[in-house]
Amino acid sequence: MAIDTAASESTMRPTHPLEALTAAEIETAMAVLREDGRLTDAARFAYFGLDEPPKDVVAGFAAGDPVERRVRVVIVPGPAADVVEGVVDVGGRAVQSWHELPGMRPAMLFEESFNAIVALNESPEWQAALAQRGITDQSKVQIDPWPPGSFGLALEEGRRISRCLAYYRETDTDNGYARPIEGLVGFVDVGRGEVLEVADHGVVPLPPERGGYLRDDVGPMRDDLKPIEITQPEGPSFTVDGNLVRWQRWSLRVAMDPYEGLVLHTIGYEDDGRVRPILHRASVSEMVVPYGHTGPMHNWKNAFDAGEWGLGRMANSLTLGCDCVGVVHYLDVTFGNERGDPYTIENAICMHEEDYSILWKHVDLHGGTTEVRRQRRLVISSIATVGNYEYGFYWYFYLDGSMQLEVKLTGVMSTMAVAEGDGAPNGAGNAELVAPQLAAPYHQHLFNVRLDFDVDGTANTVYEVDSVPEPGGPDNPLANAFTTEATPLATEKRAQRVVDPARSRVWKIVNPETHNHLGEPVGYKLVPASTPTLLASPESSVGRRAAFATRNLWVTPYRPDERRAAGDYPNQNSGGDGLPRWTAADRSIVDTDVVVWHTFGVTHIPRPEDWPVMPVESTGFLLAPVGFFDRNPALDVPPSPDHCDEGT
Repeated sequence: MAIDTAASESTMRPTHPLEALTAAEIETAMAVLREDGRLTDAARFAYFGLDEPPKDVVAGFAAGDPVERRVRVVIVPGPAADVVEGVVDVGGRAVQSWHELPGMRPAMLFEESFNAIVALNESPEWQAALAQRGITDQSKVQIDPWPPGSFGLALEEGRRISRCLAYYRETDTDNGYARPIEGLVGFVDVGRGEVLEVADHGVVPLPPERGGYLRDDVGPMRDDLKPIEITQPEGPSFTVDGNLVRWQRWSLRVAMDPYEGLVLHTIGYEDDGRVRPILHRASVSEMVVPYGHTGPMHNWKNAFDAGEWGLGRMANSLTLGCDCVGVVHYLDVTFGNERGDPYTIENAICMHEEDYSILWKHVDLHGGTTEVRRQRRLVISSIATVGNYEYGFYWYFYLDGSMQLEVKLTGVMSTMAVAEGDGAPNGAGNAELVAPQLAAPYHQHLFNVRLDFDVDGTANTVYEVDSVPEPGGPDNPLANAFTTEATPLATEKRAQRVVDPARSRVWKIVNPETHNHLGEPVGYKLVPASTPTLLASPESSVGRRAAFATRNLWVTPYRPDERRAAGDYPNQNSGGDGLPRWTAADRSIVDTDVVVWHTFGVTHIPRPEDWPVMPVESTGFLLAPVGFFDRNPALDVPPSPDHCDEGT
């Protein structure tokens, strides 16, 4: 194993419009904002991100051209429910725009979440509720602030609030989620650090087991796993220049957004001497975790882990041999904190190659030849810890022109205590026992990925392609035939679709202006995998707020400000923002610059094997070329040396 760590870019001048923000640029943006005079000492900062230049600027950029850089900032001016969106021209040292948005709440702030914990610990009502449960040592109480949702409660009005849940930890290294302090919810105004209400729904005894999963908790480790060593004596096959990655025929730029996490730009594939564009931008635009339990402790729980917390802000520093294996190249990520100071997450992005079984093979019994090629893939990954869950995001690029996103879910489930002998928690079949007197509610993890396609250019059309049987008759005498039906999705409302596994449904994005050697338009297809939709009613609070999750596919014409599937500010939002609002216009999406939004995920029915820490469960999708190439683009991959001889 080896490591190749990228040099810090905090003092480097960007040489491309899509390079990652540097610490110097964040510092300059802050200096300009302070000089502007509209900030107060109470102001906090929910977001610093690159204000990405228009697509035509990126497409027309040539090495050596001047690089204009702008920083987008979301400012929380004070304790009320308001934000300000600002854009700072770093080179010109000027505030380019300043928009006040009353009634909008930013993502949860870390400082305010900590203040909510402090406020609860100082609350006499909270202390009394703990004492009623026999808990007097507050140092053993873990408090988790949650985004509160939106339910029309009087205490929500005009405030930024959190609902706080509590867990008991006998020692610092205990698994807190093994012993939830059931029945107790604290409502805190996080902007003011004020406890609004302590709701007590009744005492339930603490579960008896501590749910340990550390090495010392589980007994002897297995001793019969032999080492696996991954070596590349000549180094990896990819190169990294700033945030530009080249591997085989692929080229792309890699960055990280505080909310979206991993962001890939300008994804293209070299074919016959030129890089053919496929995607301008790809990212997870939003995700929601709705819970399906009916009790008052859990029926309100639905977390938008991108928009209410931030997948980038929660990114781990990855470790060689644990999170990433092989010859690894890391990228550090620089963000701005809530006080406006830059900070760096080291090793936030990992890149490596891995073998992936066979790429293609044929045994010619007549010619006496056997040809085998090994598949390998470039892996670009990050892992975010959002409270109790971990999410691993893995973008894969393959030798045959395919690409894939896999999301790996692990971590510890959100739990509830139940009375001894209560096999159906709360009298309902919407949770499962995972340990004595401990249950985990049913829930979903639904992701929405935003795919800004530019398949060989910006004039694209999306088709829904189904495989369907043909009726028996004179033209189908054995009733065995089936065919495909390709339906163009002409408008935004027509393009709100769900999967149909019985029809092997895929969606194909084609460029009608470019044809392959068979005269067909070139394209890529989106192949869905695990694709549940939201099980909560569309009229529920989460149904209104996460309307994107009611469909597996949405298509919109490209607009640079339409970035997040649930809108820019889902926290305490009453719903209807994002995709439902934009697509109400039912704009044309034929032969234009299209953005495809794909919802996928898992419905988690907990099982004892998911406790005390959950083995990885995966979900995702595949993008594969369909007529984009004239033939198999991986014919020129050489056979593996010293392992299989060509032509034998």
